[in-house]
Amino acid sequence: TLLAEGKETRHIDGKDYVLEYPIKADFALIKAQQGDRWGNLVYRKSARNFGPIMAMAANVTIAQVSEVVDLGALDPEHIITPGIFVQHVVQVQPEPVAV
Repeated sequence: TLLAEGKETRHIDGKDYVLEYPIKADFALIKAQQGDRWGNLVYRKSARNFGPIMAMAANVTIAQVSEVVDLGALDPEHIITPGIFVQHVVQVQPEPVAV
């Protein structure tokens, strides 16, 4: 097929498969709702789609968080990206509301 042109294929159990290599990145800039200084992140809504995947695929991950919380304040069941994949956490300042 056109998809397989120029790509490596493997024959496994009687079927041919196209080999696709995983994506890699030097840097990942991701946005999260909450994070602690160790880099544990909690996302909101659709930010969960690519944030965790890119954090794992990049050599350096920089997370922009809306709220930095104290260590231990995040429920471990809600942490989507563990801090092992995050090198930098930056808190974004809320924009002033015009009255």
